[in-house]
Amino acid sequence: MIIAVMLVIPTFGQRKKKEDEGIAPAYVEGIAYALPRTGIKVHVEAIREKFEPGPYAAYAQQLLGIKDARNRASVKWMVSAVKIETFSEPDPQQVYKAMGDIAATISLAPNGCLAGINSAGTATMPLQVQSNKTFQKPNLDDGFSFDYFSDTPFLIPGDSTNNFRPTAVGMEQKAAEAAQRVLDCRMNQYDLAALRIDGEYPDGKAYEVSLAELKSTEQNYIKLFVGRTTTKTETFSFDYVPEANEKNAVIFRISDENGVVPASDLSGKPVMVEFEQVAGLLAKYQAEAASDNPDAGYDGVYYRMPGVANIKVIYELNSLASARATIAQFGSIAPVPEELLGGDYSIEFHTETGAIKSVQLK
Repeated sequence: MIIAVMLVIPTFGQRKKKEDEGIAPAYVEGIAYALPRTGIKVHVEAIREKFEPGPYAAYAQQLLGIKDARNRASVKWMVSAVKIETFSEPDPQQVYKAMGDIAATISLAPNGCLAGINSAGTATMPLQVQSNKTFQKPNLDDGFSFDYFSDTPFLIPGDSTNNFRPTAVGMEQKAAEAAQRVLDCRMNQYDLAALRIDGEYPDGKAYEVSLAELKSTEQNYIKLFVGRTTTKTETFSFDYVPEANEKNAVIFRISDENGVVPASDLSGKPVMVEFEQVAGLLAKYQAEAASDNPDAGYDGVYYRMPGVANIKVIYELNSLASARATIAQFGSIAPVPEELLGGDYSIEFHTETGAIKSVQLK
């Protein structure tokens, strides 16, 4: 009889997470909640530099004395700015259930993380959504195109020697005429400046406009020999949530052709995020949080003691950005002392980290 009575006595409370206890009795009830973890949001600004060679690059030194004119097209991407931010979300590895009478006293944040116990006025963080969709700044191309910049006819009329058939103008002749335009612009600038010095230019504003137009025309013709470089700026954002003991990971990649690409795109070189945890903090937390109370965690209420880490974003051994941040999962987890859960105390938690914010006697 004694054995039979013992078998039907219900068991209350929970010392560990549900998955650690095996199959729980169907009549054990409570309120499930999560502790938060910290994610990293990296904002990246990258510049695309595109070079288009001039059609007359082969004649640059011969006609204008310009050495080593580039004759191959190229695209290059450079990271111009990196910004590190953090965000908070429920940790799927740290889900618990508050048991018994305590379940009626807890309050949760909108994301399901523990916010308070016996604390009706607990402030909770609102749910916020930040889009990581790539957006582009205005294209910084200068609008110039070799396809339309030419005042040399492609065909010249024929004469009696070729039965009046139109003849295509050769590349060398076109280059020579373009080089002559450069020299003419320079000479006209000289003449314009000479008139200005001699006081023979009556309108100062007209002088400035004429000089600017000559300089612009000269530069456009020079581009036919030295090529042109255009730039375009794009901005991206990437989210990453480190594991508790993670040291580093690839957060995105940079490809010469495609620019900033996800970490899964192996066409680019990796950009790493590195975490250096504050030495000794975790061990100290674990030592001080250890409890000799056999009922520790009986009611299933836990809190976090978050860690701290130095964060670096590194590309080709160069640090693009660094920050020092609180990372919840780099710390330790401990049960809230049972003597604080009897209803005499009001407890508030930081919903971003899971740390205890305050304990007050009611």
